[in-house]
Amino acid sequence: MKFIVSSTDLLSHLQSISRVISNKNTMQILDNFLFRMADHVLTITASDLETTMETSLHVDNVEQDGAVAIPAKLMLDTLKEFPEQPLSFTVDTSKYTVEISYASGKFQLPGASADDYPAKPALGVKAGQIEMPADVLLEGLNRTLFATADDELRPVMNGIYFDLQTTGSTLVASDSHKLMYYKRTDIAPENASSFILPKKPAGLLKNSLAKVNDTVSLAFDEKNAVFTFPGYTLTCRLVEGNYPAYRSVIPANNDNKILVDRVEFLNVVRRVSVCSNQASNLIKLKVSGNTMVISAQDLDFSVSAHERVNCTYGGDEIEIGFKSTFLSEILANLPSTNVSLELSDPSRAGLVLPVEKDDEHEETLALLMPMTIGV
Repeated sequence: MKFIVSSTDLLSHLQSISRVISNKNTMQILDNFLFRMADHVLTITASDLETTMETSLHVDNVEQDGAVAIPAKLMLDTLKEFPEQPLSFTVDTSKYTVEISYASGKFQLPGASADDYPAKPALGVKAGQIEMPADVLLEGLNRTLFATADDELRPVMNGIYFDLQTTGSTLVASDSHKLMYYKRTDIAPENASSFILPKKPAGLLKNSLAKVNDTVSLAFDEKNAVFTFPGYTLTCRLVEGNYPAYRSVIPANNDNKILVDRVEFLNVVRRVSVCSNQASNLIKLKVSGNTMVISAQDLDFSVSAHERVNCTYGGDEIEIGFKSTFLSEILANLPSTNVSLELSDPSRAGLVLPVEKDDEHEETLALLMPMTIGV
């Protein structure tokens, strides 16, 4: 196996898939990248058994095809020290030694048999398929990923729920305290289906799609999903189980609607929350007329803060408590100059919706459970 490749191109591709590799692999072979050369295309694979990511790049100078597993950390640490230059790979497939030559020297790495590398799972014959623009999928991941849970007892909450209906495609994430909902009415499959994408592959997709201006092809069955976009393929095991009926927890009648500048609201929440109780992170919102007073206190340390924010509101005075960290996360992840805070009463969930939206086919909302204010 012999070929020549650019050092910076190779490093860029390796770094993009290196996050797949786990620090606690159950199989030693998974500490390696799988290099496979065929028909002038170098395909590099990283896997942790649950998630497998492949990247490919075209190589002009190839003398011999083949495959070998190369230690990932050694490969990355070495390439980081190289300026842009051609690297010549020579692999002895009988001893699995990898020699990398360059203008001023060479070094050797111990390889392993490609046959020991686990194959990625194949989809069933009845796999569903749908295509999404990369920017749309990225937007959905950006809006929902932060709201996923870390719950060992309820693994279905630890991922993003893809609810693909004939009326539109919806991404939902929730940790039972907050819920993020992102829907595209212009992306609808012929047949309704759904699956739960785990947090790790969702994060890998989010990082990879930032540089993609194309379409993502998504295929999935009951156990696995495959995301394919230019230069990359991500295959992952899905979360098994039934996602909760999220639509039933979204309140429909919210008579108290407060319009406020999102960035100003977010900055005030962050400032005031410094004085909130470290255990509860409780902040209070008191709205009367066109003024919202945001306050917090920690009696244990005798600190408190309150600040006024201008808003638009025409209802009766209302006071409600929220966890400041959750409210900050929601406000930071909504793409709007102004937001509408919709409430019914202090004991029911509140909705935070963007007032402006760039696309008429897009629907976004956030749900946040209130906290008891006390006396």
